Amino acid sequence: MAGDEEVLESTSRITRSREQARQSYNSMSRFYGFLSNGSEKRFVKTAVEGFLKPREGERILEPGFGSGQVLAVLARAVGETGKAYGIDISDGMVEVTRKRLAREGLEGRTELTRGDAAALPYADGFFDAVFMSFTLELFDAPEIPVVLAESRRVLKGGGRLCVASMSDQGRQGAMMKLYVWSHGKFPNFVDCRPIFARGFVEDAGFVITGYEIMSMWGLPVEIVLGEKGP
Repeated sequence: MAGDEEVLESTSRITRSREQARQSYNSMSRFYGFLSNGSEKRFVKTAVEGFLKPREGERILEPGFGSGQVLAVLARAVGETGKAYGIDISDGMVEVTRKRLAREGLEGRTELTRGDAAALPYADGFFDAVFMSFTLELFDAPEIPVVLAESRRVLKGGGRLCVASMSDQGRQGAMMKLYVWSHGKFPNFVDCRPIFARGFVEDAGFVITGYEIMSMWGLPVEIVLGEKGP
């Protein structure tokens, strides 16, 4: 298992403030779904169906739900006796997702909050599972352990955390170099940057029960499933 300091030191920093991030996602909220839904669909399907495996009646949280495509999937999976909760820093994303869920008749199975994943407004042990899709890597390196600690706090004993993330593991080819350069030059548009998701999840105290590295446009993507102890 990687140590906390080793994982942190190998992770590039994020310099924008929370308010700058909020404003950026507010600006992108009306078209963000067109950019993310297609490119991330395969990874989300693998992570949700193959790793998280949501069950009828569960309460599942998605921090950073964006345009709401995954939240709708989770809401259908937990059924009428469960509920999918979402928290996102962007007012615009909350509004776009609220309209999406209304169109799909899922308001009664969902609850949206505008807030910060580093300070979750939920009780200890409230959720059966937490799902993060291309969200963890948006936080500055020192904040990632805070976000994961909050996720762990709100999970029940034996609860599951599933993370899909751009990864700095695996093959580091020309596409990765180009992507990292683009992220450095245009961080508001190329917003995710690669991290070692498994290392962060392990260091947060989760037991890794599933792991896979996939490829998106020649870029490695980690899918990590961790379990909180009893």
